[in-house]
Amino acid sequence: MRRKLAAGNWKMNGTAASLAELAVLGAQLGDDGPDVVICPPAPLLFRAVHAAEDTRIAIGAQDCHMQPKGAFTGDISAQMIADTGAQYVIVGHSERRDTHKERNADINAKTLMAWASGLTAIICVGEELSDHEQNNTLDIIAGQLAGSLPDGAQAHNTVIAYEPIWAIGTGKVPTLEEIIAVHDSIRATLINRLGDETGNAIPLLYGGSVKPDNAETIFKAENVDGALVGGASLKAADFAPIIAALARS
Repeated sequence: MRRKLAAGNWKMNGTAASLAELAVLGAQLGDDGPDVVICPPAPLLFRAVHAAEDTRIAIGAQDCHMQPKGAFTGDISAQMIADTGAQYVIVGHSERRDTHKERNADINAKTLMAWASGLTAIICVGEELSDHEQNNTLDIIAGQLAGSLPDGAQAHNTVIAYEPIWAIGTGKVPTLEEIIAVHDSIRATLINRLGDETGNAIPLLYGGSVKPDNAETIFKAENVDGALVGGASLKAADFAPIIAALARS
């Protein structure tokens, strides 16, 4: 059985006061169920780790640098992230690929740094609307996986998140058939590259306008093991129903 994972990406939202939501969410999780990760902005990481101490919530960062240290003003290294007590880091999110022009090779290097620092990397892949409309989705995802995922990936340190760029924050969601097709393709690629055991064990998340009212349907897909959630993860009242839907899947 693959582990199920619900990850929340707060993006550039939240202040110290927002961390009160962790206690609220943690109180609703109980002792069992899917793994839960919250990725707040970098200045909140240390406080978030402490705020989540008595809960099942793990903390992750939203990005890391591809070098362990150096003259990179404003950046944060994977080692610094691990030093806060965080356990995960998102790499290759479409907003980083687009706004910061990050390439597959950059994501690959960041993933290696995450692994070296003991972090689990949540590697994001996803296509533009034009690629989707031209039926190029599977080719785009295959290329991103080939370039972004380093050799040696293991289930304990790697998560793959499929986030169609055209669905992020738009309210638009692919059909269940489209989500199934992409996740099945990613699974087949992982198995072909890493072998049956590892390829079948790495969790695959769907992200892109996941909300309480569509989560149940999305989680019906066999190779959807959880979700990478944006805005709906900011409030426990919105995120808890998504986690509950995942637990039932």
